[in-house]
Amino acid sequence: MTKRKPYSAEFKAKVALEAIREELTTAELSKKYGIHPTMISG
Repeated sequence: MTKRKPYSAEFKAKVALEAIREELTTAELSKKYGIHPTMISG
């Protein structure tokens, strides 16, 4: 079983704002930040 990586509120806010702007796709954002796409769209 793997442990979840803790993400700072600042990191979450930055990713969320970029996702809301819709300048990049979910796949592009996930690749840019090194996280799974479901973490963005879920």
